[in-house]
Amino acid sequence: MKTFTRGGSAMPALGLGTWQLTGSACERTVRAALDLGYRHLDTAQMYGNEAEVGRALAASGVPRDDVFVTTKVWMDRLGRADVLRSTADSLRALGTGWIDLLLIHWPNPRIPLAETLGAMAELKAAGTVRQIGVSNFPVALVRQAVEEVGAELFCDQVEYHPLLSQRPLLGELRRHGMVLTAYSPLAHGAIPREPTVARIAAKHGRTAAQVAIAWLLAQDNVAAIPKALSESHLRANLEAADLTLDADDLKAMDALQGGTRTCDPGWSPRWDT
Repeated sequence: MKTFTRGGSAMPALGLGTWQLTGSACERTVRAALDLGYRHLDTAQMYGNEAEVGRALAASGVPRDDVFVTTKVWMDRLGRADVLRSTADSLRALGTGWIDLLLIHWPNPRIPLAETLGAMAELKAAGTVRQIGVSNFPVALVRQAVEEVGAELFCDQVEYHPLLSQRPLLGELRRHGMVLTAYSPLAHGAIPREPTVARIAAKHGRTAAQVAIAWLLAQDNVAAIPKALSESHLRANLEAADLTLDADDLKAMDALQGGTRTCDPGWSPRWDT
């Protein structure tokens, strides 16, 4: 599987998203994913499932060094002291020894970005965190973080799927050598209803979900973290990494990109598209 490497850290391009997975169901799903071969797990303190993710990883028998674990600091904990406390809390819950990638979950204009990123850089220097990044940052905030603050960021995690264009942001991230990690890559169930995606899926004898994931992974600097509950869906998503779309498929998929956004809470920044 394609990986993205920076500063000694290697993140598999396909991971498991765990938003809305809680309790024993989360633990079972993460364990099943690891048994199938997933080596990239995405969680967040706000999800309330870090402990379950950590227990599943510990029980799996997969060496800790082989699994890339991402978690996030919530938007009301972005002051320096809160970042340090939040990360310590996440480490205790995960029990993983370190965090491979720590993200700002959502930007908060009331807290200076330089203060937040400075605290995260401290954690990286101490080895508690291997890489730092952001989530839900539009182009303007990425530029501020990289060009004004001088932060070395691994990725920006945002909603991205065939029905939502992220061309301006993706161009900016590529310019800085950053990865775009796509959450909600299936647009909360809208993808299978899209006729173009369905046609391409039928052509390859695959599912629409697999086509959407393969389209994402075919792009430079793009990773994806689809969520799944059943073992069959976990397996299907993993198998999407082996699907090669031809030039006509990619052109048709690219033409779909519009403005269908499924995650847009009241605190969202001003989006690029």
